[in-house]
Amino acid sequence: MKEQTIVTKARVGISDAGEIEGVAWLFGLPDSVGDVIQPGAISFAKSVPMVREHDEGAVVGVWNGFTEDSDKLTVKGAMFVDGIAPARKARDEVKAGKATGLSLKFSSDDYEKNEHGGTTFKKAIVSEISLCRLPVHPGARITAVKSKGTKHMDDNNQVDVAEQIKTEAKAFVDPIIARMDKLEAKMNRPAGGDGAQEPTEQRKAFGEYLRKGDRASADVLKALVVSSDPQGGYLAPTEMSAEFIRDLVEYSPIRGLATVRSTSAPAVSYPKRIGATNAKWKGEGQAQEGSEPSFGQVEIPAREINTFVDISNQLLADSAGVAEAEVRMALAEDFGLKEGTSFLKGSGPLEPEGILNAAGVTVIPTGNASTLGTNPADLLIDVMYDLPAGYRGRGSWLMNGKTLAAARKWKDGTTGTYLWQPAYVAGQPETILGRPVIECPDMDDIGAGATPIVFGDIATGYRIVDRIGLSILVNPYLLATNGVTRIHATRRVGGAVVQAAALRKVVCKTA
Repeated sequence: MKEQTIVTKARVGISDAGEIEGVAWLFGLPDSVGDVIQPGAISFAKSVPMVREHDEGAVVGVWNGFTEDSDKLTVKGAMFVDGIAPARKARDEVKAGKATGLSLKFSSDDYEKNEHGGTTFKKAIVSEISLCRLPVHPGARITAVKSKGTKHMDDNNQVDVAEQIKTEAKAFVDPIIARMDKLEAKMNRPAGGDGAQEPTEQRKAFGEYLRKGDRASADVLKALVVSSDPQGGYLAPTEMSAEFIRDLVEYSPIRGLATVRSTSAPAVSYPKRIGATNAKWKGEGQAQEGSEPSFGQVEIPAREINTFVDISNQLLADSAGVAEAEVRMALAEDFGLKEGTSFLKGSGPLEPEGILNAAGVTVIPTGNASTLGTNPADLLIDVMYDLPAGYRGRGSWLMNGKTLAAARKWKDGTTGTYLWQPAYVAGQPETILGRPVIECPDMDDIGAGATPIVFGDIATGYRIVDRIGLSILVNPYLLATNGVTRIHATRRVGGAVVQAAALRKVVCKTA
């Protein structure tokens, strides 16, 4: 369960010297929103600041003492009244009765709903205790302020503070609980409340069906689900489930391996040095010769992928927002799948350039038109060491699941050891010849003319340029007369091979 931060409030008070003591929480009673913290659940951060109204920029002191018994949490602190003006102002506000509450800010990863309509926290890490105006928990307040011999907020009326707090809290919470019990009892009645309930479409249809049977109007029969059963049949309205059934989507890992950058321009150009200078060995007195390196550039335009989805307003309403969220998820999955495929196999002017179709990437033939040859282990060694050493040390193998299944069986022809090695550390990839092997579902199966394996430094060799992320526009007006909402989705992204020398691809063909 994810950690969340919840703020609960209560009452507070203070005096001159700035030393303060108060009850920050009562364990026996819920606050006004039904929240409960179990005894023993509270722990504290290394430093717990004292702030005003949870304003992190208004630290006025520090809490340095925490005592918990079976009934309550007592906190002690000191305000910086001798050092900063905001602390003196906070002290004056509390003394004047303008700030009468304590407020705990804590995080929790262990909690559950309770019968009071709120949350029961089994673990709470307090990171801040604030002075506030409007308490939510009626029992948390300052009980003593140590200043110039003053022991309590009212020296003339020293009472049992804990008992007084319990009495006040009970008087505050009991009417709320009684009212909630009354509302729950009403909602559990057949009519759902004091008055008559307006019949739903299904109730009206059911009544007419009882009177007329199969002679009821088509609209009535359409509103009901009718079926036969050996025990006499049944009739009931349908229920819209909040759970969607969806197919598994396998994404290409190219985006995670390549170098990715964002741009606000329609294209990105990378300058590229094509050739080197031509230095020569010369003897004493021999004239130098000039040379000029060649330069070029690689331009990566941002291509656009888009679509729209029409969805009925009735489905949107009946699913309580789940249908729209599902459409958004489907669009994200579709776009992610399409761009991943294009990064590997894209061709033509409308798609990003794919690694398998890029010009200049060296092809290593298998020696057989439809297989990986008679000795695939030797083939992989040739592919690996055909790559320059600078790229080889950062290289990764790309192949799909079927090719990987075959690769796991390949053995070294001399020692008989498997080329494939499992990952010995959780989260680390498997390896072939010591380099990571990445399963890529878009790679070809082994077959005639196929490219089942790519090896190389993908981060150096391939660039991805994001123009804009997935943009979704909901248009409820265009088809409103038909009861339909149109959802438009657009994404602009480009990709291209910028350093072909860092990549090698294995193609099933003869030499």
